[in-house]
Amino acid sequence: MKKALVFFIFLVFSTSFGQGLKAEKIHQFADEYFVEGMFTLKEFLQLPNIGSNSDNIDLNLAWCENVFKALDFETELLTSKGVKHLLAEKAYLKKSPTILFYLQIDGQPVDFSKWNQENPFDPVLKECIGNECTNIPWERLSQKFNPDWKVFARSASDSKGPAIAFIQALRILHEKKINPRFNIKVIMDFQEELGSPTLPELVRNNRSKLSADAMLIMDGTRLPANLPTLTFGARGIATMRLTVYGAYKNLHSGQYGNYAPNPVFNLSRLLGSMKDEEGRVLILGYYDGIELTEEQKNLINTVPENKEELLTTLGIAENEAIGKTYQEALQYPSLNVRGLRAAWVEDEVRTIIPSEALAEIDMRLVPETPAERQIQLVTDFIRSKEFHILDQEPTEDERKKYAKLVKIESRIGSRPFRTPLDSELGNWLGSVMDHVFGEGNFIRMQSTGGSQPIAPFISELGIPAISVRIPNPDNSIHAPNENLRLGNFHEGLKMCLGILTQKYD
Repeated sequence: MKKALVFFIFLVFSTSFGQGLKAEKIHQFADEYFVEGMFTLKEFLQLPNIGSNSDNIDLNLAWCENVFKALDFETELLTSKGVKHLLAEKAYLKKSPTILFYLQIDGQPVDFSKWNQENPFDPVLKECIGNECTNIPWERLSQKFNPDWKVFARSASDSKGPAIAFIQALRILHEKKINPRFNIKVIMDFQEELGSPTLPELVRNNRSKLSADAMLIMDGTRLPANLPTLTFGARGIATMRLTVYGAYKNLHSGQYGNYAPNPVFNLSRLLGSMKDEEGRVLILGYYDGIELTEEQKNLINTVPENKEELLTTLGIAENEAIGKTYQEALQYPSLNVRGLRAAWVEDEVRTIIPSEALAEIDMRLVPETPAERQIQLVTDFIRSKEFHILDQEPTEDERKKYAKLVKIESRIGSRPFRTPLDSELGNWLGSVMDHVFGEGNFIRMQSTGGSQPIAPFISELGIPAISVRIPNPDNSIHAPNENLRLGNFHEGLKMCLGILTQKYD
């Protein structure tokens, strides 16, 4: 009797203070609390969350603050240039490491007319077969759920779904009186879709409050294989707007065709000269500094990839020739024309020579290719094509003097970051995924092609960062009919429970 009592006390003590959960318990808890988590997600998705709307920020911030206070976290409002962020933290063991979790709370703007539901902020549960989707009453979840059902709403995948998977895992442990095996800080960003413009200053001014041993990012979409994914970096982004000028105003193409130059042709020739036919950037020095060793390539290419399936999924015959695989291509900076404008098209088309032609360019960047350098390289290349470069509308004298005029505007967004695949943090997370899902049933990805505003944390706090990826690859983020597959949310609970209950040294 005495021995049994001692064992019971030991079991309670070790569990409450962070004993690692067995895989079967993790799966059991995820099953037990899945429906509750889905209804919490539904509640959260009903809050409009456009980052440019201060009322939306306040609404979502208050909701998050209440949730974390209910979990006995201390919360603090942090502001940067008037923009609000929320910090929540809880010390479980004073001498344990601290992990900082990043949650993106805002979403992309919505065009209500493009969604297959009345309101993108009123979540709808659907069963989809091909392109045909049928609504399902939410009450059906309490009976039995199909992992292939999806919840459709703005931010379902990007990124309220991952945020709620993390929060629900904390709730489960709180109710079970099981403490995570490290101390936790959570920073909530309400303007990620705007490029988190105030985040660098926020981190710089709050180093001690945000200090941690590592950072986990609850954001990002999985690859087509749809396996639990860890991503060890993200490309940065810089944008440029090129406006090429012709005559003072639009001209009649009959009266002035063959006489007044059309700026579209100058812009087209310029853009066409930036890449070869296989997609390689021809701007001198654009790829400088990037050298992938065979060892790095081997690590990068452990990600399962079927080229033929990927080409078919994308609907293209050939890929561009940057790197030998998709994963290798993501280790290089890209140069993309994201939009073009000149006069009118379709029903509004008219017989004119446009007065100007505009191209919007984005560049996805890697740590070896800083934004300032890439912008300067593109600018110098344009100058080499005999364009006179402007930073404002051309004057009358400039129009008389120069045949080729271009105004260049640029903006630097998120900076790139990269954590080594074989880092201590990466190895720990890999062991967690093996523990939860069985050895090798997850993906280790060196970098995502998209951007995340994480570089300020790495540069200012000196910590490694890895993204924990939960959403399904066919989730239509940033677009109408964004969705989250229920099976992915279920797996997300398991991922978060595994991470929170395994010791990080």
